[in-house]
Amino acid sequence: MLEFLYEYGLFFAKTITFVVAIAIVLMLLVGAAVKPKAKKGEIEIEDISEHLRTIKNDFLLNTLNKKQLKEHNKKVKTDIKQADNAESKPRLYVVDFVGSMDAHEVESLREEITAIISIADPKQDTVLVRLESGGGVVHGYGLAASQLQRLKNAGIYFSVSIDKVAASGGYMMACVANHIIAAPFAIVGSIGVIAQIPNFNKILKKNDIDFEQVTAGEFKRTLTMFGENTDVAREKFKQEIAQTHDLFKTFVSQQRPSLDISSVATGEHWFATQAIEKGLVDEIKTSDDALLSQQNERQIYKVKYKVKKGISDKLALGISHSVNKITMTLISKFKSVNP
Repeated sequence: MLEFLYEYGLFFAKTITFVVAIAIVLMLLVGAAVKPKAKKGEIEIEDISEHLRTIKNDFLLNTLNKKQLKEHNKKVKTDIKQADNAESKPRLYVVDFVGSMDAHEVESLREEITAIISIADPKQDTVLVRLESGGGVVHGYGLAASQLQRLKNAGIYFSVSIDKVAASGGYMMACVANHIIAAPFAIVGSIGVIAQIPNFNKILKKNDIDFEQVTAGEFKRTLTMFGENTDVAREKFKQEIAQTHDLFKTFVSQQRPSLDISSVATGEHWFATQAIEKGLVDEIKTSDDALLSQQNERQIYKVKYKVKKGISDKLALGISHSVNKITMTLISKFKSVNP
């Protein structure tokens, strides 16, 4: 009897769990159906000028004596009046771009650039793009560079600041700028193309596994992961890589015609203090100093396009950032070992 009750109780518990799970799924489906669609994203504006003033005031309030504090308070009132007239000051719009291997961040960049172009006055407003990327897929970074080109096409002067790294596709973006600044030990360059693919054909043959691939067109597929690669396919693949490199070099040369492209398009990368001698950057300075130097002359705003992400999106983004961080760490370590 006890065994029967035990089995019955276990069956009942499983049934209840199953019913509850089904009910939750149905509730989620109904909720998703009736819930109005949220905006994909929105532009957020941060007043960097106000942030810098707050930092300065907080520090002074804790370091001045009574007399100095009284004089400071008078100055603060004057600064507040000037801040109220900020509309008449030229503006500096700041955009952050931290690129991953697939350059998916370009989706936010295009929204930010569109917003800036729609409100900026080309006669007086400028843009600073704080760029960090070790590069990635050609088509992704090509599009990212094209988004920055839109600023130039709109007649808006813009600078790129490199605090850590702008290599390969990252430099493809940076070279579009009217002016490039970089921190002393920032990594710059890597004007080259790399492609690599594993081949498991020998393993398949060893285990008597056939691999079939049907294509139309002689070079629809060149190198493959599972088929047996031929010398003809390898040569074609090398040609495609060389063509991509030529396009990269041509693009950089058009943006920075004073460069000796043959000496910098070797795939090498340099620290900014070396890169400035080669003409890859224009000034040695951090992005922080760039902002402070314009604090009094311009009203500074940070422009950010924020997208609401689901759990799967956050997980994928986290993995992408981790891979990108590891890649840039390896580049930095390699450079420190091989100066």
